Amino acid sequence: MNVIELHTWNMTTRSTPKPDRMIFDLDPGEGVAWPAVREAAQLMKSFLDELGLKSLLKTSGGKGLHVVVPLAPKHTWQAVRQFSQAIVVHMAQVVPQRFVAKSGPRNRVGKIFIDYLRNGWGATPASAWSARARPGLGVSVPIDWSELAQVDGGAQWNVRNIAPRLAVGNAPWGAFASSRQSLAAAMKALGVATEDVS
Repeated sequence: MNVIELHTWNMTTRSTPKPDRMIFDLDPGEGVAWPAVREAAQLMKSFLDELGLKSLLKTSGGKGLHVVVPLAPKHTWQAVRQFSQAIVVHMAQVVPQRFVAKSGPRNRVGKIFIDYLRNGWGATPASAWSARARPGLGVSVPIDWSELAQVDGGAQWNVRNIAPRLAVGNAPWGAFASSRQSLAAAMKALGVATEDVS
C-alpha cells in the first residue's frame, strides 16, 4: 500500500530539471554471496575513482548496496541516465563473471545487476533511513566506505536494531554537498557524448 517505504527523487525542488545525484543499485541475483556484493561495491568505487568521480555508500535495506555519486545539477536527466548506463555496460564487459547490465532475475543468476534505471526521470530509489517493505523490515543506512568490511548484509540494520545507529546519523555522508561534481570530464574519459552544461 506504499505506506512503509519512502522513495526520493535524485533531485531537490531547486533543481527539478537536472538531478543532483546518480545512483547505482547493486542487486545480487540468486546464488550471490554477500562478500561478492561487498567486492562489487569496491569495484564500482575503484572505477568511479578512475573516472574522477567521488562516491558515497549506503545499505539498501534489502539484498544489496547503493553507490551514490553527488552531482552538481548541470546535466539533464537523459544525460545522467545514459552515462550511468554506459558505466554499467562497461563494468559488465570488463568483469562479466560478476556483473550484468540487463535487468531480470534470469539474467543475473550468480551475478549482480548494477541497476542504473533509478537514474531516469520519475524513477526513485529507497531513501536513506527508510524501512523496506520486506520480511525483517530492513533499513537503508548511509555508511562510510571504511565501514563496508564490517557490514554483513544489505539489511544489517532493521527497525528492531536501528536505534544505536541513529546516533551516527548522516555523518558518513557529511561530504555530500561539498562533493557535488560535474560529469563532463568523466563522460569524456569514458567516450560518452557530452552535452552543453550551464
